[in-house]
Amino acid sequence: MTKTVIIGANHAGLAAANTLLDNFSDQEVVLIEKNANFSYLSCGTALWVGRQIDSVDGLFYTNREDFEEKGAKVYMETTVDHIDFDKKEVHCVKKNGEEIVESYDKAVLATGSLPISPKVPGNDLKNISFMKRFEEGQAIDQLLDNDEIQTVAVIGAGYIGVEIAEAAKRRGKNVRLFDAVNRCLANYYDPEFTQDMDKNLEDHGIELHFGELVQEYKGHEKVESIVTAKGEYSADLVINAIGFRPNNSLAKDELELFANGAYLVDRHQQTSNPDVYAVGDCATIYSNALQDTTYIALATNAVRTGIVAGENIGGKAIESPGVQGSNGISIFGYNMVSTGYSVEAAAKFGLDVKHTDFEDTQKPAFMRENDKVKLRIVYDAVTRRIVGAQMASTTSDISMAIHMFSLAIERQVTVDELGLLDLFFLPHFNQTYNYINKAALAAE
Repeated sequence: MTKTVIIGANHAGLAAANTLLDNFSDQEVVLIEKNANFSYLSCGTALWVGRQIDSVDGLFYTNREDFEEKGAKVYMETTVDHIDFDKKEVHCVKKNGEEIVESYDKAVLATGSLPISPKVPGNDLKNISFMKRFEEGQAIDQLLDNDEIQTVAVIGAGYIGVEIAEAAKRRGKNVRLFDAVNRCLANYYDPEFTQDMDKNLEDHGIELHFGELVQEYKGHEKVESIVTAKGEYSADLVINAIGFRPNNSLAKDELELFANGAYLVDRHQQTSNPDVYAVGDCATIYSNALQDTTYIALATNAVRTGIVAGENIGGKAIESPGVQGSNGISIFGYNMVSTGYSVEAAAKFGLDVKHTDFEDTQKPAFMRENDKVKLRIVYDAVTRRIVGAQMASTTSDISMAIHMFSLAIERQVTVDELGLLDLFFLPHFNQTYNYINKAALAAE
């Protein structure tokens, strides 16, 4: 038997555990989780807080009993104090103070990421929250029920910040959205796309404060205002959504790290210690767009990396096919999806790219129900391989199209090959010649 200890029981850790338990009979699996729950889909917190779903229950997709029935040993509310890599032992402390030691043949680090906290005066005041763990979502939800909470300030206009800003607005609150850069969703989309989402947010009553870095929180016990270089703004609740950093505290002095502190892994998810694997948000990943190792924290990537680690530990040597970082967002009915790199992001990573834009209706003009679709394809200036795509529309159909672009990036399809790609036509779905073909044909 091979004994594998998995530290962290969320998407990546659970995917590794399921892979080992479901496919290999010679595996002993131990799961260690510091929280009172696992398998929480934090990406659904804003939907729950904004009352767009009926219950929080569906955001938990499994439980400890499922794993115990498969034969796993599960520790909940148990903190890993340290790992002895020489003796191959994991030293833990349970909630009741009991100390336990689990030996391992293989260890999987699935410790995830930690929210970035602004190191500014007043950050210890009450009613300043993050939005990652279930308990934090609960606290925000309860605070929004309080009539004394009238104005909510959200710090950070990435996906999580924009989503929770919408949720707070749906709960009838005044919402101020802050970011140090001058637009929302800047890590995923070019300005030509984010300007439409900025307008969408403003049209729905969200007060935008872009290009404003938070300098101080003010208040007596509870937060009362936020100070930036441009002014002071009242706030009864502050939600920090600045971003995340890899949680590397257990092995940062033992394992090789990436530039941002993530555990550096190969395409088998192995770290610099061959008996230790790292998966999910605490580890690096291979980008097919960049064709190099990078860091992309997404739940989908966490699941994939967990599966790859599990297969390799079980004895089936497989390589990660790499990822594209596909993502999407839907705010007040306006949908945006992207994969790979935007033009702006590509420049930051040293990629020499060109792009082609196209805007058209989803269906022929004679169709009564129709929506405009906006598309940008980003491609390598020399090889012409596709390295990114961005789409926006009020139609949800674009979410499936971005999957095709994701596959195109993985398979190194060129923009020219898309021009004559066989895409079917039916008025209920699209035009005679698809906007994807048209955009590709318009490429320089």
